[in-house]
Order: sequence, then structure tokens, then C-alpha cells
Amino acid sequence: MKIFPVMSMRATRKKEAALSILPVIIILLFMRVYPMAAAIYRSFTNWNGLYRNDWVGLKNYFDIFSNSLFWMLLKNSMVLLMSVPFQILIGLLVAVLLYEEVAGWRFFRAIVYLPQIISAVTIGYLFRVSFGLDGPVNIVLRKIGLDILAIEWLGNSATGLLILVFCLTWFSIGWQALVILGGMSKISPDIFEAAELDGASFWQRTFYIVVPMISRTLEYAVIMSMVWTFTSVFAFVYSITSGGPGYETSTIDYMIYTKFYQASANFGYASALAVILLVIIMAFTIVEMRYTNKVSGWE
Repeated sequence: MKIFPVMSMRATRKKEAALSILPVIIILLFMRVYPMAAAIYRSFTNWNGLYRNDWVGLKNYFDIFSNSLFWMLLKNSMVLLMSVPFQILIGLLVAVLLYEEVAGWRFFRAIVYLPQIISAVTIGYLFRVSFGLDGPVNIVLRKIGLDILAIEWLGNSATGLLILVFCLTWFSIGWQALVILGGMSKISPDIFEAAELDGASFWQRTFYIVVPMISRTLEYAVIMSMVWTFTSVFAFVYSITSGGPGYETSTIDYMIYTKFYQASANFGYASALAVILLVIIMAFTIVEMRYTNKVSGWE
């Protein structure tokens, strides 16, 4: 006789739980799922945002893959991914130093996160000015007799992309350190004390204790950094190099913006680029997760 009230209570709780998450599901459907589905549909049209909306099938995709510009954009995005290992490594070292409370750690804890609260456009402008032909970097180089290195840093693709890599690395160190510090919070202080008593150096504590014990945190940091590098560097590219010279420092997300807002807007083409970018990110994420799961023994 007591089973039915219990079952009724469970059913009521399930209904309450479903109703409590319903607003979030509705928001996700309108803010995430619908735009994604709309972009996929528009990628098969020549929609220009107004009156033209003809179904063109795979034409946009054929045009993209047959255009050498796309492959240059992909190469540039891959080059910017070079910043991710530097972000993780420097962020890891900073996190360990802060965790061990080295001299001045409170001051550096605030300073290292400062770039995260500054506008990306402001940071980009500072880098643009600093590495300009008559900027502070070249002035210092000329002062110390290295005139040969005082070049137009943003005037060609090689050095321009390196400046972007440097900027993204510097900008992301604080976030990486914060995430890694969160992962390190689950490590018992006794482990570090025992390691110090055994004479373990800073590097040994970092790579033989911290790295193995926060492997899942590092995996999260790598995945999020890769996704961010593919999708969120527009402000830096726009403010530092404006994608130039030509399109030599442009990325896929920057080209999506260009195709959306240029005079002869082709939203269908831009939507196809967005879908391709989504597929690339998903592929990278799946491969990275499978690799880390295999290495860490989670499979």
C-alpha cells in the first residue's frame, strides 16, 4: 500500500525537474540549435539577406574547396594553433608558481589575469602600435644596434602571423593558469610536501606530479583553447593586421565576417564557411579526446 505514494512522489519530482530545466532547453533551442540549423540550411542557398534565396545545393561548398583562398585561411588558422602549446605550458608553470606561493605571488596573481579583462580590440591596437614600423619595438632594436631586425612586422604574412601567435599566447596565459589552478586544487598538499622532502625539483614536481594528476583539466584546456583559436580570434586579427596584407593573415572566422558584411554580401557562402568550420572543430575535438583518453587509460 505504501508503494503508490512513493511512486507518485517520484513522478512528481520528475515533472518538477523537467519543468525546472524547460526554460534552459527553450533558450538553448532558440540561441544555439535554431541558428545552427538555419546556417546549415542557408549554406545550400545563395541568400543575400534580402530578396535572393535560391537553392544552389553544394555549389557554395564546391566554390570554397576549389578556391585556394580557403586553403590559405585554413593554413593561417593552423598556424595560430601554435599558440595553444605555449599557452598551456606557460599557464602550467605560472599556476604551479602561484600554487607554491613564491615571493610576490599575490601581486602576480592579479597581474597575470589582467589581459583577460581588457578589451581584445584594445590589446590588438597596442600590439599594432608596438610592432609598427616606427613603434616601440623597432625603436628599441635601433637603439641597441639591431637595425636589421627593425622591420615592418605586420607587413608580411610570416611575421604578421607570429605577432598574432605571440598576442594570443600572452592574452590567454591568465585563463590557462586559472583553469590549471582549479585542477590543482584536488591534489593533496601532502604530495607536494613529500616530494620536496625527497628533493624533487620544481620541474620534477611540475611534470611528474602536477601534469599526470590534472590530465583531464589539461585536456579541457586544450580543447577549449583550440575551439577559441578557431572561432574567437576575429577581434585580434581585425585590430592588429586587418587580415592583411591581402588575406595573408586572415582566418576562417575573419572571412565569415567579411562575406557577411562586405558590399556584395553572400550569406549562403558565409554560412557554408561556418558549417565547414564547425565540422573542423568537431573533428579536432573528437581526435583530441580519443587520443587523450587512450593515453590516460580512460578507454
